[in-house]
Amino acid sequence: VEPSRVDADAAWAFLGRTAEGTGILLAAVDLDADEPVAGAAWGSLRVVGGDLPDGDTALFVTAVSLARWLLDAPFCPRCGGATEIRAGGWSRRCTQCGREHFPRTDPAVIVLVTDPASERILLGKNALWADRNLYSAFAGFVESGESLEGAILREVEEEAGVVVSALQYRGSQAWPYPRSLMVGFRAAAAAPSTAHADGEEIVDVRWFTRAEVLDALAGTGDVHLPARASIAHRLIADWARP
Repeated sequence: VEPSRVDADAAWAFLGRTAEGTGILLAAVDLDADEPVAGAAWGSLRVVGGDLPDGDTALFVTAVSLARWLLDAPFCPRCGGATEIRAGGWSRRCTQCGREHFPRTDPAVIVLVTDPASERILLGKNALWADRNLYSAFAGFVESGESLEGAILREVEEEAGVVVSALQYRGSQAWPYPRSLMVGFRAAAAAPSTAHADGEEIVDVRWFTRAEVLDALAGTGDVHLPARASIAHRLIADWARP
């Protein structure tokens, strides 16, 4: 895309260079901005991320996360003064108090709850997905002063009524919605029969067998799972295909 085709009000940042040395620039525009190329259309990274090569996915995750910060932080949170972009888009400096601000990353946990005795996993249906019959692992932001382990214990008990133990780290993923680092775990339910939805954020919880999960991954059942680009999908798929 030629820079001249991009909205004049865009916030710019430098993302790096290709293997051939070509510079890669980010132009952060409002959600209602016109497409800069005829015949093109904006696509959600949630939807298309799983179809992109790994290197491109990582680049777009960085771009979306940085773009959100550039658009959301025009003023200094300390004094309210206007900020100016510096360091190729990777910092903002307040024009009044001089304080320098950097992009935030908010830690969040996501956990796949298992019942080792019966080889099942517990998934929940979020109220936001009620009409899609989509089930996923349990997740939430880490609160101030909380450890990753503490956040897992709290989130699972709050959302699904289950106490978990035997936490195992399974990987992490930068997730630019809005600017999270998702830290993935697997955990075992102490008393699987106590599982129940909180009725607010989670409207249903359900234990799934490996066969049921494999059907859902193949798209042959009535249950939908998270998009392939997400760590939630990877946690579920890794359990189903050991």
